[in-house]
Amino acid sequence: MSNKLQNQYVPDYVSPPGETLQEILEERGMSQAELAERTGRPKKTISEIINGKAAITPETALQLERVLGVSASFWNNREREYREALAWQQESENLQQQVAWLDKIPVKAMIKAGWIQQFQDKVEQLREVLNFFSVVSPQQWEDIWEESSVYFRKSQAFESDFGHLAAWLRQGEIEAANIPCMTYNANKFRKNLETIRKLTLEPPETFQPEVIRLCAEVGVAVVFVPQLPKTRTCGATRWLNPEKALIQLSLRYKTNDHLWFAFFHEAGHILLHGKRDFFLEGKGIQVPENEQKEAEANQFAEDILIPRAKLENFINSCQCLSKVAIEKFASEIGIAPGIVVGRLQHDNILPKSHCNDLKVRLEWAKNEE
Repeated sequence: MSNKLQNQYVPDYVSPPGETLQEILEERGMSQAELAERTGRPKKTISEIINGKAAITPETALQLERVLGVSASFWNNREREYREALAWQQESENLQQQVAWLDKIPVKAMIKAGWIQQFQDKVEQLREVLNFFSVVSPQQWEDIWEESSVYFRKSQAFESDFGHLAAWLRQGEIEAANIPCMTYNANKFRKNLETIRKLTLEPPETFQPEVIRLCAEVGVAVVFVPQLPKTRTCGATRWLNPEKALIQLSLRYKTNDHLWFAFFHEAGHILLHGKRDFFLEGKGIQVPENEQKEAEANQFAEDILIPRAKLENFINSCQCLSKVAIEKFASEIGIAPGIVVGRLQHDNILPKSHCNDLKVRLEWAKNEE
């Protein structure tokens, strides 16, 4: 989407089709009473149409075409446009009372990310944000997103950044909708994960499209969405429908060990847990009810990336955890050395200040101006 400032002119007055009808009657020298007689409509009905108090029905439009020679489609379109304009004006008045809700939403960050357009008029900006979330009003937004956050609503950190997180999650839904997926197949997903594991050795321009493709062919949409300033999450998993799951990743920690662990952790949720569960990963946003499932997903990611038996054998047989030793072990098990470093650091076997240069730092590509 463009970030260009929008100035959309919406007229504050629109004439009813009855005004056009009155002008034609005056040109023809025909009175309302005569029109009523020729069309067989009550005089009161003709008067109400001319004064904008009654609508021109399709039946009346046909009668006007026969009597006045002005096509029924003209009258139908005129009536439709008028009623639409009235509805638009009424909605604008209603939204004007709700523009303060925008303070809950990271509008500037969303504009900068290119997710929405910028509008000078507050009501138009509100419409743009509501369109983004695919809801008709802030009330519907509250109803939908409050309910969807049931699994992680208790977190204080989450409470303070609800708008940022909701926007990030919604962008994931939008991008996932553009990824055609086959029907979900758990067995094929497990098999493809083994292929994806080998991609940890590849650069982002190689692994990203391949991860998306391999997951899509088994019913899982994978999207990489930059986090907004206060999103504070590295990943999320949810089911868009019974046959399509979504894995959303943010590159929060910006190194390959974190990215790949997050991916396989989310994959673990899909394979191990229910289709109604909604998992959000990040410091301070897990809920006690999910602790066991989080531990299971962690174990799944650990086992597929670096099987514990192989890791223990490496640690026990290695006299010095040098970069050379780590690189050799990583090569033997077919995985990026930075992932080994991250695992050793996580398990407090290697100081967090050691061997970080083996990790690959990942950055979002700059959007071309």
